[in-house]
Amino acid sequence: MQTAHLAELFGTAQDLATRGQAPQAAALYRDWLLRHPADPLGHAAWFNYGVLLSGLEDLPGAAAAFGEAIRRNAAFLPPFINLGVVYERLGALEPALAHWAHAAAMLGTITGEALAYKVTALKHIARVQEASLRHAEAEANLRQIIEIAPATRDVVQHWVSLRQRQCTWPLLEPVGSLDVRALRRAMAPLSLVTAIDDPLLALAAAAAYSRQEFGVPRDFRVDADFVAQRAGSRRLRIGYLSSDLRSHAIGHLTADLFHRHDRRYFDVFVYYCGIPQEDAVKARIRDEVENWVDITPLDDEAALARILADRIDILVDINGHTRGARTALLARRPAPVLVNWLGFAGSMGTPYHHYILADEVIIPPGHEAFCSEAVLRLPCYQPNDRQRMVGETPSRAALGLPEDAVVFCCFNGSQKITESGFARWMRILQAVPGSVLWLLKTSEAVDIRLRQQAAQAGIDPARLVFAPMDANAAHVARYGAADLFLDTAPYGAHTTASDALWMGLPVLTWPGLGFATRVCASLVRAAGVPELICDGPEDYVAQAIALGRDPARLRGLREQLLAQRESSLLFDTEAFVRSLEAALRHIWAEFLADRLPRPDLTNLETCLEIGVEAPVAEGLSLEAYRAQWQARLARHNGFQKLPRDSRLWSGA
Repeated sequence: MQTAHLAELFGTAQDLATRGQAPQAAALYRDWLLRHPADPLGHAAWFNYGVLLSGLEDLPGAAAAFGEAIRRNAAFLPPFINLGVVYERLGALEPALAHWAHAAAMLGTITGEALAYKVTALKHIARVQEASLRHAEAEANLRQIIEIAPATRDVVQHWVSLRQRQCTWPLLEPVGSLDVRALRRAMAPLSLVTAIDDPLLALAAAAAYSRQEFGVPRDFRVDADFVAQRAGSRRLRIGYLSSDLRSHAIGHLTADLFHRHDRRYFDVFVYYCGIPQEDAVKARIRDEVENWVDITPLDDEAALARILADRIDILVDINGHTRGARTALLARRPAPVLVNWLGFAGSMGTPYHHYILADEVIIPPGHEAFCSEAVLRLPCYQPNDRQRMVGETPSRAALGLPEDAVVFCCFNGSQKITESGFARWMRILQAVPGSVLWLLKTSEAVDIRLRQQAAQAGIDPARLVFAPMDANAAHVARYGAADLFLDTAPYGAHTTASDALWMGLPVLTWPGLGFATRVCASLVRAAGVPELICDGPEDYVAQAIALGRDPARLRGLREQLLAQRESSLLFDTEAFVRSLEAALRHIWAEFLADRLPRPDLTNLETCLEIGVEAPVAEGLSLEAYRAQWQARLARHNGFQKLPRDSRLWSGA
């Protein structure tokens, strides 16, 4: 009878909580527990009581309830998981880790339920370890999950990303039942373009990611739903959607953009979907834009309703496949036209992003085949903020740099440093005696690993200097102490290149085939120093050595960059906005004329299958790359006939 009463309690409390009456549900549990102190299933009631208290932000009460559930039945694992989360929220990380570790250790018997609990516990452990910069421990726990549950695609993606940030080489190695090919297939789009310069594979991976993560939404808008917006003359309603319009690279780039739109013709809405914390960049954008809408607390249904109510004509996605994106919302098509720009360095591979904004360097003629969206080119792809605040450049001594040596610099994130790229840097240091390489500090473990790699290449580890993280104004000011910025490949410098060029620091780069590897060349050209764009990896090494041996030329380049900074295309925000507005007008005219482009995703599943077999060689020309892919497609067509697509396969 007690069991029946308990089932009735669970049902009544669940019904109350579902109707938004969680405090009443918690009171129901509290009263029941007082009346039934010795019930053999009381541990389950204490657990449910703790869940409700946790949701009501009564963390001490929740901790006590979960603790009582554990005291009554130490073999009942859910309260160990939840109590760990409560301890984490209270800032007690070691007790949190201990409870999750206990849960993981207790799960020796492999059942579906036990496996799920163990994976959950290990995920929590890895997440907190990563946040505490205990990256190696986090990686080991993620690896353990992959070994016992290889189908957890999100864990594989996180594991690869963590190895990239730790500069763990080779990046991919077999784990459990997953070989390198399977790992490559599971990589997140951003990780893939950071590791491999293969734009067709990148497009195929983005399409697979979109299909697997978001699929076909339950309901979505079609062209007919937007017919009413075609009529009448009014201001064009432009929406910008991003989680990064704050103290973030994207926020710093766009801070001076939104308010410059011509309000006679454009009604601008910014939809923010990022973290709630305030900062100066976020406040500046919010205060200067005409319509700021924080949709962070809204689910997709409510956010969709809000954007539809605002009657947005063109919605610009400034996240793409990056953290914080609301792609599931975009899949429901909240505006007649969706544009991919700036947040993700590549094509989205979705059926609902209609356009991608770039320029003639990033997506030159012939490279349109690697985008699912129609390509629109601006004079320069990236905006910048002329009003940025930059501090004074400290002395080299204060920064831990030698006074009389060439300082090569790269402040790109450590995830962009590849094994082959680091080897090129070591060749450059070897050929420029006394020079140092100045990198951005990630963690002590990464610093030690890179210094060990330097020693193996015959370079004194002391010639690697690491700059600690700093506030943006102070961070950008540091570029003034360096002599030459060495770009990474295949994912080059984007915001970091603009920061360096603003400070007059020459940036040496070489463009590959894909979007991510060509942005830096676009910025260098727009800054007025196209001679710093190299022909390939070997030319990059040769030019870096030549510049490192010619301090006078480096000083001349710095003076040139500073002298033309105010007049360069890269830093002319007003001109950028006018060109962006022209592109938006063109997009709307195409929509009104019923010429909205339709993404062609044909054969991309096959391209993913082919592309993960082996990466293409570094530094290929476009012609050689296209020929290699056409040969691979032809071979596959001999086995199974492929339909014609609009990219590389004509069906012949």
